[in-house]
Amino acid sequence: MKRVQLGDHTVSQVSLGCMLMGTLTDEPTSARILDAFIDAGGDFLDTADCYAWWTGPQARGGESEAALGELLKGKRDKVFLATKVSAAITDLDAARKAPSAEPYYEGASAEVIRRGIDGSLRRLQTDHVDLYYIHVDDMATPLEETLQALDDVVRAGKVRYIGWSNVWTWRLEQIRALCRENGWTLPIVVQQQYSYLPPRTGARNVAGPDMIAWLQRNPDVTLAAYSPILSGVYEGRTDKARIYQQYEGPETEARLAAVAKVAQELGVTSSQVVLAWLQQSSKQVVPIIGPRTWEHYESYAPAFELELSPDHMAVLDQ
Repeated sequence: MKRVQLGDHTVSQVSLGCMLMGTLTDEPTSARILDAFIDAGGDFLDTADCYAWWTGPQARGGESEAALGELLKGKRDKVFLATKVSAAITDLDAARKAPSAEPYYEGASAEVIRRGIDGSLRRLQTDHVDLYYIHVDDMATPLEETLQALDDVVRAGKVRYIGWSNVWTWRLEQIRALCRENGWTLPIVVQQQYSYLPPRTGARNVAGPDMIAWLQRNPDVTLAAYSPILSGVYEGRTDKARIYQQYEGPETEARLAAVAKVAQELGVTSSQVVLAWLQQSSKQVVPIIGPRTWEHYESYAPAFELELSPDHMAVLDQ
């Protein structure tokens, strides 16, 4: 598996999204996927303290971390472990009924961060996490409070690196400037929705052209790309209306046709082509795969080593 630089570490250029472990993905399947990923050379794991409260009436969040805590016994030193804070739910009943759960996110106050990291470490059964994200940018809490608290948990040895997710590019620049001014720990990873199709309009959770341009000017920041295959859009699942509508535009059909052409020539799936393109297009991009089943994992795995020729890259990039 390809590897990229992240801070003073190298990590696999594919990250395993563990969101559904402990809920929709049962323990034997979770263990099988994790072991296969590690055996393939993968080590970058992604979870969050709120995963996955929405999967059923008994789920409350923290299930993924708790599952990983058990699965990583004897393997913790083999992985680069990332988790997140700020999007745990303060009122589950209200959040389940609301059109958006965001009003019920607990946010990124100093108290939430201090309590959140200790809860995550307890569930993960570890003394530190390698990467700690603000899960959803909190526009209400003063940035200085959030950044000071994150710096504190780094200095306490509970966190190695910090990152931000679901954030506007201008906010990310402001965050980094404040860190430099105050000597606080700089975020070196931004996690956004990103794929081969260009987004139709700007959104806080999607890496658009402005963020890609910003990343090119900030080579010390890595983009962790979630939903890289857009819930099956490249395999014709355009019925996934919400996510597809973010990308449906003048270039969409031509780009889908280019992916299909390359996939047919290589005898692979279109989604595998997209995952390979994301890795080859930039060493700053790490796609996150999120298999719910073993069959899903098997469909992703060929992309770990898939090499697109210069001609194929040219077809995709034209």
